[in-house]
Amino acid sequence: MTRLHDPAKRGFASDNYAGVLPEVLEAIAEANLGHQGAYGADVYTAALDARIVELFGDGARAFPVFNGTGANVVALSAVSDRWSAVVCADTGHIHVDEGGAPEKLAGLKLFVVPTVEGKLTPEAITAAVPDRAGDVHWAQPRVLSVAQSTELGTVYTPDELRALAEYAHERDWLLHIDGSRLANAAASLGTDLRAITTDIGADVVSMGGTKNGLLGAELVVVLDAASAPGVEYVRKLSMQLASKQRFLAAQFLALLDDDRYLRVAGHANAMARLLADLVRGIGGVTITQPVQSNAVFAELPRAAAEALMERVPFYFWDEIRGEVRWMCAWDTTEEDVRAFAALISAELSRTAGI
Repeated sequence: MTRLHDPAKRGFASDNYAGVLPEVLEAIAEANLGHQGAYGADVYTAALDARIVELFGDGARAFPVFNGTGANVVALSAVSDRWSAVVCADTGHIHVDEGGAPEKLAGLKLFVVPTVEGKLTPEAITAAVPDRAGDVHWAQPRVLSVAQSTELGTVYTPDELRALAEYAHERDWLLHIDGSRLANAAASLGTDLRAITTDIGADVVSMGGTKNGLLGAELVVVLDAASAPGVEYVRKLSMQLASKQRFLAAQFLALLDDDRYLRVAGHANAMARLLADLVRGIGGVTITQPVQSNAVFAELPRAAAEALMERVPFYFWDEIRGEVRWMCAWDTTEEDVRAFAALISAELSRTAGI
């Protein structure tokens, strides 16, 4: 096959731009040998089920899906009723980046809460979502959805998550964790997956895989089976049931083996911290959000940003403010980061002299 791209070209637009972990490619190749049952009736899915119990606790059930939007739609649909609503942050992925899928496909009203640094608090929810439980004229909140890490790269502490879980459960809501970068959050906190899901009282989790080096594989983890009795049917109805599920399960087995997920996510986080440290001293660059996972948000002169984008892939996060987002991935190297920081410095020096 003719190579269609330059493998030496790097970017900071998204951790989705990165390729697949070598260990994951090996796992796919191993799973490809011979025949295995379809639709999850295979040894890899069984092994993943056992591994998820080890990581999240007794009763946890895993449902591989194809993408993050599908994971969120399946998870939210499985724990909601037709008349339900979901409370989320104004920056939440389910609100701003999923094409209205939770509303159009799952039929769920989203109650959006203004946040600071992308993080929900009980006080902010109370101020934004009126208490109209039992009012037939009002969509009834059923789920509180929390992104960990947030869309702004910030990370909830276990205590912050526990407070949100208690707030939700006091109102007979469930807590959903949108964890497309859950591994990055765990690595940032120096903890494991259970400490920021099961142990804080979460009910259902969308666990990301693609952003940490998998190939089109995400996971819905139900922590309380009673809260999602029809999740397997919802997954099929949502067109997220893989016929050759062994290839999705095998990838997660490779990612979760020997805590590899923490190492690869921790590396991406470290590269983001390095990038932030290097650009903080560059005149004209302002870091706009705390750097707690693998994202760096910054403001710089528009002319410089646009010129840099022509050479290195990234994009504006907030067009009005001129805020950009730089993402680091499992395969981002220190050399990549230092070269990019030098390029930023050179471009700002050039534009300043015009």
